[in-house]
Amino acid sequence: MKKVLSFLLIFILFASKANALELNISSKNAILYNMDSGEVIYEKDADEKASIASLTKIMTALITLENIDDLDRQVMLTSDDFKGLAEANAVTAGFTKGEIVTYRDLLYGLLLPSGADAAKALARNVLGSEEKFIEKMNEKAKEMNLKTTHFSTVIGLDDEENYSTAREISLIFKEALQNKDFKEIITTKEYTSSDGKVNFYSTIQSNAKKFDIEVPYIQGGKTGTTTDAGLCLATISKANNVNYMLVTLGATYDKKAPHHIEDAKTIYDYFINNYGNQIVVDKQNSFKKIKVQYADKEKLKLYPTKSITMYLENDYDKQDIELVYDGKQEITTFHKKGDTLGTLKIYYQDKLIDTQIITLNENLKFNLLNFIKEEILIIVGIIIISIIFLKKKKIAS
Repeated sequence: MKKVLSFLLIFILFASKANALELNISSKNAILYNMDSGEVIYEKDADEKASIASLTKIMTALITLENIDDLDRQVMLTSDDFKGLAEANAVTAGFTKGEIVTYRDLLYGLLLPSGADAAKALARNVLGSEEKFIEKMNEKAKEMNLKTTHFSTVIGLDDEENYSTAREISLIFKEALQNKDFKEIITTKEYTSSDGKVNFYSTIQSNAKKFDIEVPYIQGGKTGTTTDAGLCLATISKANNVNYMLVTLGATYDKKAPHHIEDAKTIYDYFINNYGNQIVVDKQNSFKKIKVQYADKEKLKLYPTKSITMYLENDYDKQDIELVYDGKQEITTFHKKGDTLGTLKIYYQDKLIDTQIITLNENLKFNLLNFIKEEILIIVGIIIISIIFLKKKKIAS
């Protein structure tokens, strides 16, 4: 519960910064997550309704994965799977009529080259028709409480009834990423269909290489392009041990430049270069010393129970971190290992992010010489009283 509260507080602290930051990108809408904490660290008009092009296929894949247990089961492509695609100028994966492939092949064809033929074949084979499949897509959106998402196509062709927002696409993407097969597919750079007839390549990696854009941290994702939607992109990446997820919509459509990938680079580079997981409390570093009586040492170092890591600017102000200890200031060797000494409260910018119980982590060794030094007056007093008592006893006898 404390961990949840800490993340909530960090999220609140980051939210204002996420909205305030302005980056020079072509995309009309964007949202970036730190996937380790779940916090949104950058957004631009993330709740604006927009066309989503082939990012639609993320939901197509999700519905497939939720309804098919065996991805290696075979199906045959028919003429229905290609109907209207040429007229719509839709991208295909390269399958052919009569070809026998697996559901896994179709998913790779759907997500890597963004094949419309794969989308139609999946819809027909998974739920019997595109209409039933689209119905299931909208049911899923409703189940996920997506208020500004509606599907009218399994492909993502321009249609007024096929729309979402950057935030809600990110939620669909996040849900899909929970499936290991989906994640494996979108992070694959190259795949050959089970019948050996078709090779698929990641459009993200292909475009980045073609236009010499350095994005080695992007692990994979899904592109989308139509005249109405512009260039869209959903990606996951990892850099400096931080996992990110980014969705951008509506980048300028230009065949001469992949502005969506350029935008991803701009956004990722900014956060990779300026932010990171900072160890704000290190359990190896003592935060206080308290006095110890009768032991072989005068002071005992107190340490945090655990380290605290926060995603912050690389040059964050260390004075924003405050450690407040409330507990014993002095102990004796009569205290045992495991005894509670007090509590340590950790604040970031005056907001409580964690509370730790501090316990004695060692058994203290009794030292007779130090005992004598510290209690010399009492010892002398006892000796004097004893001498007086003995003298009186002697006189009385």
